[in-house]
Amino acid sequence: MVMLPILVGAFAASAQAATLRTATLLHASVVHLSDLFDDAGANADRVLGSGPGPGGRIVVEAPQLAAIARQFGVDWRPASPADRAVLERPGRLLSREEVVAAVKSALVTAGASPECDVELPGFAPPLVPVEAKSKTIASALDYDAASGRFTAMLLVSGDSMEPINLRLAGQVDETIELPVASNRLLAGTVLRADDLHVARVHVAMVHGEVLRQPSEAIGLQLRHPVMAGAPIAVSDVARPSLVLRGGNVEMQLQSPGLSVLAQGVAMDSGAIGERIRVLNPSSRAVVEAVVIGPGEVRVEPDSIPITAASRGMQAWVQ
Repeated sequence: MVMLPILVGAFAASAQAATLRTATLLHASVVHLSDLFDDAGANADRVLGSGPGPGGRIVVEAPQLAAIARQFGVDWRPASPADRAVLERPGRLLSREEVVAAVKSALVTAGASPECDVELPGFAPPLVPVEAKSKTIASALDYDAASGRFTAMLLVSGDSMEPINLRLAGQVDETIELPVASNRLLAGTVLRADDLHVARVHVAMVHGEVLRQPSEAIGLQLRHPVMAGAPIAVSDVARPSLVLRGGNVEMQLQSPGLSVLAQGVAMDSGAIGERIRVLNPSSRAVVEAVVIGPGEVRVEPDSIPITAASRGMQAWVQ
């Protein structure tokens, strides 16, 4: 139990009827006479001593209350030995955002990117007074840019509060803005606008070449699954296949004054604009053609058959 100190000295005051305040929430760093008694008289604003810290309390028992009342001319006497006054000072946890903002300001001054991500593992935020407009400053920064590790001293100060000093240790991760998967995407997915969103990603998560803009990804097909929140690697996407290996295709041959359509069998899968091999069932020859649409290929007029179909190939397409 913390006892409230009594100031020495007598203060003349006219006696008034007073009421004990059994529970009081303090909003300052000191205790006033009026925090103990209602109608405390002319000395109501008299400071009795320091209050508890944020989240703390002081209990003033009946004998001390009676002595304070006599000293300051308050017309009050204990009704029983159980009379007491409980003084509490509410507190709030200093937000992580306030701490990170102070640390990041110091880190940027030391050369870190303004877009870096600051991690504070094991950080336990202190309590500060609810009413205080706290100011947070990071100093004595020791920052290793190569590893991203840092230490610093954090000073939290403000009106009606004792300064708080904390030692911090953490990690800086550089970030980059990239399109990432909005949800887990399966292999074979043809990417749409709602499959992606732009987010800041730790540079350590980026392996190899990745797509930098959502527009680069829309319409491409995934070769492999992609986890939610992960960037899209260039090697993980391809233009969707409009022709599948073994499927029937319409072969188009166009030249001045001549347009020929024929049926063929694709010997490769291919996206639009890609060259694939196509078997002509009539001549049993294999020609090279360009995919121009779903199930459609174009054979150049001067295209020379790659090879005649082998017996094994004939069996495969039958």
